[in-house]
Amino acid sequence: MMQRYPDIEIYLAQASLPALNRWLEQTLDAPPLSPAGKGQWKTQGVYQSRRIPVLLVEKAADGFASLWFDSGETPWITDQDCAQQAAEHLVVEVRCSLGGWHPGDDPDRFWQVLPDGREGPIEWPDSGR
Repeated sequence: MMQRYPDIEIYLAQASLPALNRWLEQTLDAPPLSPAGKGQWKTQGVYQSRRIPVLLVEKAADGFASLWFDSGETPWITDQDCAQQAAEHLVVEVRCSLGGWHPGDDPDRFWQVLPDGREGPIEWPDSGR
């Protein structure tokens, strides 16, 4: 059985706040994201009676926004599970790390999920730039 991640972080290619708010409301019964500093938005959802703090950071990496769920009690076991659902609901490219990072792992290995359902490992940032 997969070990549940202590938190979940995904990267969104384009984060439309209205679409993101709808998804967070459906998934975590979360109120709309509210400003929390320059380029940052927060809300707090609930899943199985547990509070799930949510933080969106615009332009976190290579034009992608970071969406972080600061809880091990989310509906998703891994970042990849969350990325798949987000890509489907938000119809945007979503990336996430390939798993729990360990010393010696390649930090640039990520999982990419495209809105059309295709997915697979990628190097990010692209080493060719």
